[in-house]
Amino acid sequence: MGSQLEADLGDHSGAHRARAEYCRQRLPELCLLERLLNKGAGIVRSRVLAELADGDQHLPLYALELGSDNPDLPVLILCGGIHGIERIGTQLLLAELGTLIYRFRWDKSLQHRLSQMRLLILPMINPVGMARGWRSNGNGVDLMRNAPIDADLPHPWPICGHRLGRWLPWYRGKTQAPMQAEAQQLCRYIQEQTARAPFILSLDCHSGFGMRDRIWFPYAGRHQLMEHAAELHAMIRLFERAHPHHTYLFEPQFHHYCSHGDLWDYLYREHLKQHSSVFLPLTLEMGSWLWVKKNLSQITSYTGLFNPTVPHRQRRTLRRHYLLLDFLISAVSSWQNWMPDRPGHARHQRYAERRWLKREHRA
Repeated sequence: MGSQLEADLGDHSGAHRARAEYCRQRLPELCLLERLLNKGAGIVRSRVLAELADGDQHLPLYALELGSDNPDLPVLILCGGIHGIERIGTQLLLAELGTLIYRFRWDKSLQHRLSQMRLLILPMINPVGMARGWRSNGNGVDLMRNAPIDADLPHPWPICGHRLGRWLPWYRGKTQAPMQAEAQQLCRYIQEQTARAPFILSLDCHSGFGMRDRIWFPYAGRHQLMEHAAELHAMIRLFERAHPHHTYLFEPQFHHYCSHGDLWDYLYREHLKQHSSVFLPLTLEMGSWLWVKKNLSQITSYTGLFNPTVPHRQRRTLRRHYLLLDFLISAVSSWQNWMPDRPGHARHQRYAERRWLKREHRA
């Protein structure tokens, strides 16, 4: 019996060492996330939505919650790592999580703001893709092309999404197949957690487009402003007046391309069918071409096309978006103070159409 116990302990220890080595080499972000969960005990509530297999390893899809657990309060959702190659999005959210944990212990203003809302963080939605250095998940499917929704005018091909096969990037998956496990869990979790919320704001962190940091919003699959364009414009005006020297370009995604299967288009349209509350899904698209321009050697590296590889540029990237994330927390916790009334709604709707549809009118 003693020999069997020693053997069991030895097997467990060996599995633990194998996982630690796997994470050290392929997924250090997961190690950091689990260290932060230990440090944030009593502050951060966590659950594992799914276990995703990568060979012998099973990687957790974590969902973290901070603030109140009252389902009737407004919600801020922060997501990252949907595209595994874009590690900087996950790293940004882990840096923000660390800041919140350390500040929460002494900052009464942060404690008050979080008591007025629910903060949901999904920092690593595609851990298998991240471990392998892929844009897609472990099945070769691009999760941002995987929702059961088709673009009205998809362009350009194949960036808009296709069903040829996993050998070509932007693969949507098979026709009529259910969404991938990561996409299903993300959608199910968000729909459950926001069912009774009076206001929802989300930010999905990506990288890899242009030389400017952009904030995109729906629609990605149709040349139409989202139904809550007035509320979105009111919030953006609030940010621009509070921080007039910001670097972000706010625009609908269809200004650049239209894609099939966008998860946020899908979640937004499903929300409109079932709820009357305001939902503003945003995407932070960090301009990785600027990192390549400043360090041309990155152009020879797939990872370098999407992430800053020079340490001081990575630190600068993690710093530069703190202002935006802090603003989003304030905007959600105080949402009733800036939400436009009926006359204001009509005014902001006109402003939004002039600002974001003028390109379409010229075309």
